[in-house]
Amino acid sequence: MENSSEVKEFILVGLTDAPELQVPLFIMFTVIYVITLVGNLGMVVIISWDSRLHTPMYFFLSNLSLVDFGYSTAITPKVMASFLTGNKIISYNGCAAQMFFFVALATVESYLLAAMAYDRHAAVCKPLHYTTTMTPSVCAGLVIGSYVCGFLNSSIHTGDTFSLHFCNSNVVPHFFCDIPPLLALSCSNTHTSELVVFFVVGFNVFFAIFTILVSYLFIFIAILRMRSAEGRQKAFSTCASHLTAVSIFYGTIIFMYLQPSSSHSMDTDKMASVFYTMVIPMLNPLIYSLRNKEVKSAFRKIVEATKSSLSFSF
Repeated sequence: MENSSEVKEFILVGLTDAPELQVPLFIMFTVIYVITLVGNLGMVVIISWDSRLHTPMYFFLSNLSLVDFGYSTAITPKVMASFLTGNKIISYNGCAAQMFFFVALATVESYLLAAMAYDRHAAVCKPLHYTTTMTPSVCAGLVIGSYVCGFLNSSIHTGDTFSLHFCNSNVVPHFFCDIPPLLALSCSNTHTSELVVFFVVGFNVFFAIFTILVSYLFIFIAILRMRSAEGRQKAFSTCASHLTAVSIFYGTIIFMYLQPSSSHSMDTDKMASVFYTMVIPMLNPLIYSLRNKEVKSAFRKIVEATKSSLSFSF
């Protein structure tokens, strides 16, 4: 790229420069990342191992877990290393790669959440037609489409951002290479890039949100028609957990990307970014899966089978 001769590396400011906070923050983010790693990869293993979980809902959950692990891994290890070593330098290509994979996988997650809402709509509103509606080919198409949209979206933003000139400063006022701080850092005219971000991110976010809201509107109508109070309470509880996570995810994305660059406060943006880059990937296995009785049962079976194999080997 033409600006590669101007800037060879970037310096990530990080979350804070306070020396007394470096070790506590390193420990906190290490714990968060380990929980994210164990929770999400554990979910993939459990779903793959237990044939009872080979259903559309858990197929989407396993992909969601992989995506959560992926985009958390694109950000968190570098943040942990900067706390531990104090080295905040990231190469030009490393910055581009970090942005590419983060934006791609975050977009995939957005569409997977919409696909999961559609799956729940089919299960609750049309239970008799569920198996013919959510066929393996339909599920595979929704997941593949999510990945295609994600990587296409990321290619647009990464290519556009790194075609700009960075000639005045290479200090990024953030803890990872995100679009808004890099646009603010560029010495090029970023008006077109800001419009690209606004319209492309706006389309992706609001299309997914529209799908989720419409699906849940019909779900709530179906729930209200249920005669069993216990069934309604259980269904509302499940929907509330899902919608809480969806609200946090989309709320922070809208806050970050769908406002003018002049309105951005980098300190506020960094706090919001912590939620969707680190906290949400950690919480998703708990919200969507570990509270599920079928997953708990499968986990207990894996533990019992492991104990049995260990005792037999000894």
